[in-house]
Amino acid sequence: MNRSVRSVATSLAVGFAIYFAARAVWWTVQPVVPLLMVAAILVYLGVILMAVLVETPGRERLPLWCGALVLIASALIPSMVSLSLLPHDRAAPFATWYIGAVGILSVACIVRRAPLTGWAVIVVLSISSSIYLGPLRALEKGLVGSIMWTLVTQLLVLFWDRAVRDTEHLADIQQAVSAWHATQLVRRRERRVRVQYALATAGPVLTRTVASGGMLTDEERLEARLAEGRLRDELRGASLLNDAVRAAIQDARVRGAAVTVFDEGGLDELDEERRAEIRDELAEVLTRAEAGRVIIRAARDAHTAVTIVGRSGSGDSSDEDSVALWHEIPREA
Repeated sequence: MNRSVRSVATSLAVGFAIYFAARAVWWTVQPVVPLLMVAAILVYLGVILMAVLVETPGRERLPLWCGALVLIASALIPSMVSLSLLPHDRAAPFATWYIGAVGILSVACIVRRAPLTGWAVIVVLSISSSIYLGPLRALEKGLVGSIMWTLVTQLLVLFWDRAVRDTEHLADIQQAVSAWHATQLVRRRERRVRVQYALATAGPVLTRTVASGGMLTDEERLEARLAEGRLRDELRGASLLNDAVRAAIQDARVRGAAVTVFDEGGLDELDEERRAEIRDELAEVLTRAEAGRVIIRAARDAHTAVTIVGRSGSGDSSDEDSVALWHEIPREA
C-alpha cells in the first residue's frame, strides 16, 4: 500500500516538474542571459529528482543534506531566472514558472517528512518573488497557489499518518481479541476434558456405593476417597493439574496425606509454556513431600504463582505452627 502511494506521488511530482520545465523553455521574450535561464531549469530538474528519488535505507524522511540542497536551490532558482531577463519581462507567463516549480519542491519536502524544510522553501520563495515581482504581483502569478499546495499537503500528510496509526492500533486490538478468544476456547476445552475425566473416574465408585447402600470394603472406601479427591481437584484446581501432578497427589493420598488444591486464578495471566514449567515443579515438590497435610494454593499475587504448604499434623489447633513444607513457585521463570 505504501509503495503504491509512493509511486503515485512520485509520478505526480515528476509530471509537474516536466510541465514547469517545458513552460520555462517556451520563451515569448528572448532572455538577456539564456544560459542562466537554462542553468536554472537544469538545477531545478536535478533538485526535484533528487528530492523525490533519493532515499535513506529504512527511512522515508528526506536526508538532511538533500534538504539543505533543496533550500539552497529554492533561493538560487528565482534569482537565476529573474536575472536572466530584463526587469519589465520578469512578469511574463514563462518567466514566473519558478513560482509553481519551487512550490512543488516544498510539497516534495513535506511528503518526504521534512515539513520544516518545506515551509522554509515557501518562505524563501515568497521573499525572492516579492523582491523581483513585488508582493501583489507575486501573489497574482502563483504564490497563493504554491502556499495552498503546501498547506493542503501538510494537512494530508498529518491525516494520513494519523490514519496509519489508528489502523495499526485497531489491528493490534483485533489481534489481542483473537488471541483472547483462542485462549478461552482452549481453556473451555480443557475444562470439559477435565470434567469428563473426573466423572469417568468417580462414576464407577459412586455407582458401586449406591448399589451397595454404602456398605464398602476398606479397599473400596480408599478408592472412593481417592475418587472424591480427584473430583474435587478437577473442580477446584483445574489449571494446576497435569498427569504428573495428578499422580503425585494420588501417591500422597495413598500414603495417608490430606491434599487440598485451591486455584484462585494465579496462573490466568501466564503463557502456556510457563504454566507447564510450574506444573512440573509442583509435581516434583509433591513427590518429595512427607507432610501429613498439604495445601496447594494458586492466588493472584504479583510475584508468586503457587504456594505449597505442608503441615506435619492433622490440622488441629495444637499443631497449627508445625510447618513441615513451605515452597513458593514464582510467576517468572
